[in-house]
Amino acid sequence: MLRESELYAPVKALLQAQGYEVKGEVGAADLVAVRGEEAPVIVELKLKISLTLFHQALARLRVSDLVYIAVPKPGGRSARRALKDNLAMCRRLGLGFITVKDGRAEVQCDPGPYAPRKNKAKQARLLREFHRITGDPNDGGATRHGIVTGYRQDALRCAAYLVEAGESRGRDVAEATGVKVATRLMADNHYGWFTRVRVGVYALTDAGREGLVHWAGSWEEAAE
Repeated sequence: MLRESELYAPVKALLQAQGYEVKGEVGAADLVAVRGEEAPVIVELKLKISLTLFHQALARLRVSDLVYIAVPKPGGRSARRALKDNLAMCRRLGLGFITVKDGRAEVQCDPGPYAPRKNKAKQARLLREFHRITGDPNDGGATRHGIVTGYRQDALRCAAYLVEAGESRGRDVAEATGVKVATRLMADNHYGWFTRVRVGVYALTDAGREGLVHWAGSWEEAAE
């Protein structure tokens, strides 16, 4: 679609089918629909989602509780994800959401109060990661080399032990560092820091030694 006006006819037809009288460019609104004595329906038409669009729609809520935004329906995998995210935003703000594709308007959600269900599993994972991280190595953002996760701190603990002790059994590394999954972590070797000398015994690679230098502040904090 090249013009917002191409959104108008499909949205108008959708509302007329529900018994509304529809007019465009009424006051500051792109589209207004009226049915009997009911509150007016207001629709803001835009070619893409933007913060300005949400601002305009929220301003219309001062006039009516029945406010929609209407945009072309996106295609593609990433676009579908964006559609889902914008749908969630509309629901949180109490706005309706209409998409238009091939001359047909489709209501994704109607205006109204919305309270999302809390995801207990995601909350539990968040708290596990919070307690796994030692200190506050990220200071609210990425370090020069990236984000310091609890997993990376565990790897740094293992690397710091090996640089002092040399090749060691996984269970000895686990006992000395407190990293219960040390053997599996070194076997997975996600960062390329470890090498298996023989069954159950690991040593530090040159990449691991460089990692200790790059992440110096993080591994010193993790080793405390």
